[in-house]
Amino acid sequence: MNKSLLKLLKISFPILLGVFLIWYSLSKVSIEELVEHFKAANYFYIFLGVFLGLLSHLSRAYRWLFQLEPLGYKVRFGNSIMAVFATYLINYTVPRAGEFARASILANYESVPFEKGFGTIVAERVADVIVMLLIMVITLFLEFDFIFNFFTERFNAFKIIVGFLLLLALGMFFVFYIKKSTSKIALKIKTLVNGLIEGVFSIFKMKKKWPFIFHTLFIWGMYVLMFYVTSFAITGLQPIPFGAILIGFIAASFSIAATNGGIGSYPVAVFGAFAIFSIPEDPSIAFGWIMWTSQTAMIILLGGLSLLILPIYNRKK
Repeated sequence: MNKSLLKLLKISFPILLGVFLIWYSLSKVSIEELVEHFKAANYFYIFLGVFLGLLSHLSRAYRWLFQLEPLGYKVRFGNSIMAVFATYLINYTVPRAGEFARASILANYESVPFEKGFGTIVAERVADVIVMLLIMVITLFLEFDFIFNFFTERFNAFKIIVGFLLLLALGMFFVFYIKKSTSKIALKIKTLVNGLIEGVFSIFKMKKKWPFIFHTLFIWGMYVLMFYVTSFAITGLQPIPFGAILIGFIAASFSIAATNGGIGSYPVAVFGAFAIFSIPEDPSIAFGWIMWTSQTAMIILLGGLSLLILPIYNRKK
């Protein structure tokens, strides 16, 4: 495939998918009903959720300093904060472009070589993936009976077991093939996996590994808490099981990777997760939109200010 066409698809597909999902979510609840939910919402809980989200972002910026210090760079906390918010904002335009911009900001204003700055970002993403997997395991443990009953009621138990065994066999075959193959794709996958493993072990080698681990857990704790707290803002959503919060949070987190910043996909993911627990449709979609809108508004405001203030803050540079 032509490289220019491939780049165009990488940029345009998430946007088109987001537009489609916006249409889909609005087909489930009218704009008038959505507006009513926004009007009736308890904004104390919405602002509390935004504050918890802000704490998680500040913690992420502070955690980054632990990774840069062993490399010999004393980065100013202000630049780290603004780089993080700029990352989130830029990711709304071109997927994953924010990570490159974040490393470039440090290269410009703190003289941290791009490849070193980007390497620390990859390492912290590895830590985030591990915690996300941990949340999924905890959710499965807490809600195993409910999830098992949900699938067995809708699907034949024998088919579920056969499907699981087939997936396991395919996974083992894929791992065996990648290990033995010398194709370009296999080599790229092996390089990626080795890089991830190296990133994980680099965390335990750093001088301030325990503060790093604490902030990693704090970041994700704030993510879950802001999701839970904001649910109290929506009329008709309570009482809501904590299991629904966890599954909704996991679905919403994956939706952010599907489209630019979760545009369109976020409320649909929340609606799909809450539907498993027979939570009403209208408040579920309204919650997804309110949750996404409040966090996005914070990112647009603070990300935009960061891009404006960065040159002023570093005017001596």
